[in-house]
Amino acid sequence: MRCTLGVDIGTSSSKGVLVGGGGVILATATRAHDVSRPRTGWVEMDAGVWWDEFVAIARELLAAAPDAEVAGIGVSGMGPCILLADEADEPVRPAILYGVDTRSTAQIERLTAELGVDEIARVGGSTLTSQAGGPKIVWIADEDPTARARARRLFMPASWLVRKLTGVYVFDHQSASQVSPLYDIESECWYEPWWERYADGIEQPALAWAGDVAGVVTAEAASATGIPAGTPVITGTIDAWTEAVSVGAHEVGDLMLMYGTTMFLVATGEETLRTPSMWTTAGAFAGTRNLAGGLSTSGALTAWLKDLTGTDYPELLADAETSGPGARGLLVLPYFAGERTPIQDPDARGVIAGLTLEHTRGDLYRAALEATALGVRHNVETMRAAGADIRRIVAVGGGTQGRLWLQVVSDITGLVQEVPATTIGASYGAAFLAATATAGTGAAPVITDWNPIAETITPDASLQPLYDTLFDRYVRLYEGSKDVVHELAATQRGVSA
Repeated sequence: MRCTLGVDIGTSSSKGVLVGGGGVILATATRAHDVSRPRTGWVEMDAGVWWDEFVAIARELLAAAPDAEVAGIGVSGMGPCILLADEADEPVRPAILYGVDTRSTAQIERLTAELGVDEIARVGGSTLTSQAGGPKIVWIADEDPTARARARRLFMPASWLVRKLTGVYVFDHQSASQVSPLYDIESECWYEPWWERYADGIEQPALAWAGDVAGVVTAEAASATGIPAGTPVITGTIDAWTEAVSVGAHEVGDLMLMYGTTMFLVATGEETLRTPSMWTTAGAFAGTRNLAGGLSTSGALTAWLKDLTGTDYPELLADAETSGPGARGLLVLPYFAGERTPIQDPDARGVIAGLTLEHTRGDLYRAALEATALGVRHNVETMRAAGADIRRIVAVGGGTQGRLWLQVVSDITGLVQEVPATTIGASYGAAFLAATATAGTGAAPVITDWNPIAETITPDASLQPLYDTLFDRYVRLYEGSKDVVHELAATQRGVSA
């Protein structure tokens, strides 16, 4: 049976899927893992976990379908992450994760002063924020110079897996465009003057598109994984973009909304839109550009409340249903790990406003769901103000399993959401890209055949006045509390230093 295998390295787990003809899922496998948070604002991971979990997942999937003939391998992973490795491809230190890691604030300020905010946006498309990869490389040079001196190569999870599987050193354009300011978005190449200035001594990865075949599985990788030597491996990309592929939300006018540990939004167009509060990137495919955004906490916030209350999700969801729209007068700012877009404030912190002794855990949980939805609305309104043409919303990710969360997001944003039949996520998209890349002279698969829309979530128009008022309060609460919150964030850094 001809099939493709896709693996995604996420923030809290690695997931794999074996997919047969027509997009039929033959087997799935998951390995949970944790990030390391050695200090406030630091989020790291041992890259050895990425390969170890890939090997374990691949072997489990192949064992579950012994008749499978693997035609191609798809990979993806969280990002933009910064993993530096030496000449032998040994990591010189733990990987620094994407925008939830806010340690490089001083480097962002320095590079912005040195290069100029307008020039940075002209070259890379975006201003520098905690999401940008370049300042994280500079942070390593400043704070861990011994590790930086040993660094010879740059990786993210997808490119790390490609290297381990094929021996090829390559980045996809989308991932490269998030190593700001080292990538020229209009020329679609590394920007030599700034690479030499801030990444000197690190070999530039070759560049390809996410669905291109990067190489084939080596004999050594075949021995480790059980995947036959010579199997094609695609270049892959960052998980949010592969997730968009998995639900067909990568065409011009599409917005992909990913419900996960964090919340991610990707709007696709043909024009390079620049706005300081969002991320401008290359698309997963040639000829496309993205305006992207992300909340630093979403599923992470609901998981925190679940653990704090010692309750399970079904109970909390039932309690939140009882609480009702507006959470009986509670309002939460979901900035429990700082915030990415559109406020770009690593020193933002969570705020729970309006608490009384009468409030319940259901009210808190409802307010947390509404907080993430208010954050989504803030991002969507900012994207549209920047010129994004958003015609279609597709929801994906683990959070789509809870109908209440989906309904709250539609009610607060006023947007119809399409939910596909399969929401397994980025690993499925990676398997699709692999199937497309290895189709040969046969008909290439079509994602709408693999994964048709199964449900449509329509906003309740009667709730619009309530949520318009709540959104106004949400924006004003941040502005009114941020000075005190920033002082508290500084105290937290001092305590954890």
